Amino acid sequence: MEDICIYDGDAVISRIVFGHGLSGVAGALADCTGSGRTLPVYMIYDAHVEEFVSEVESVVSGIGGLEFCGKYSVVATEEGKTMDTVLDMAGWLLENGADRNAMVLAVGGGITTDMAGFAASIYKRGVRFAYVPTTLLSQVDAAIGGKTGVNYDSYKNMIGVIRQPEFTYICPEVLETLPLRDFLSGAAELVKTFLIEDRGFYRRSVTFLAGLHGAADKTAFLKGNRHELLELVRAAASVKAGIVTRDQFETGERRKLNLGHTFAHAIEKNARMAGDDITHGEAVSMGMVMAAELSVKIGLARNGFSEALYTDFRSAGLPVDCPYPVSELAEAMSKDKKAENGTIHFVLLSSQGHVEIRDMTADRAASLLA
Repeated sequence: MEDICIYDGDAVISRIVFGHGLSGVAGALADCTGSGRTLPVYMIYDAHVEEFVSEVESVVSGIGGLEFCGKYSVVATEEGKTMDTVLDMAGWLLENGADRNAMVLAVGGGITTDMAGFAASIYKRGVRFAYVPTTLLSQVDAAIGGKTGVNYDSYKNMIGVIRQPEFTYICPEVLETLPLRDFLSGAAELVKTFLIEDRGFYRRSVTFLAGLHGAADKTAFLKGNRHELLELVRAAASVKAGIVTRDQFETGERRKLNLGHTFAHAIEKNARMAGDDITHGEAVSMGMVMAAELSVKIGLARNGFSEALYTDFRSAGLPVDCPYPVSELAEAMSKDKKAENGTIHFVLLSSQGHVEIRDMTADRAASLLA
């Protein structure tokens, strides 16, 4: 399957590489070698995906021009997504002799790729890195586009940089081992992408997820529908790559990708403070429903639009009801990293596949939704 590229002008700055199985990782790395030099590879991986690590290590070690130089395990949680963890990664790279020619290979979900990409971006003022995302959320969103970073004081991704990986290697087989809850967390980002830019895939994604939701054997359903899943993931990656190419540093169009996220980050902060268990994707799902409701309230979307979205999400097995009063979310929203001069760039929906950015204060949005 042909690569999808992210460009800066005419130059390719990152590739999204598709393959079947993890053996293709070595070929993607081999394409990064040049001038006859051996490429030293340092793996940073999520401890939860230990089952994939030995296979990646084996295929990398078996390719000429690549040198496997060690692996570093992290427990990827939002609580551990901190500067301390990133500095530990940098210390490990230094202790193991990583020089400016090093390639950091991150294997895991979005938390792992965010932290490993950030560590690689600041270690010795920047070394190369690449991703092997193992969750649906990271394959369609987190591992594409170059955003790296960590949380600070319970606020999401407040410290970080935008720097592109050499490549992101995507294969659908790894998703078949995901717990259903983790898969659906990523599915929220998948659906979000097609609400921003439909291309005929919004309804396909909802239908796919409804089939999964109703399947007696979820793993068998994913295996039997592997091609459709790959098509959906590829379409979502293509949408995001196009937006990032046009607006890499989020000065305009890229803000659209934050659909549902201003509410979601506030929901996640409240959940952490309350000790509640809500994943990022679950919060995004709730946040998109709230964004649709706000869109109707200001007259941007037709009456009934948010109810239709609510019904679609429920059929797909996605959470729809925020457990907190919107008034409790206002303070966290006002401190969102996308807030400027007291206002927030809310991403709202005029219709399926069409979004607009409207500026308003967090208090104004909360009063409309109260």
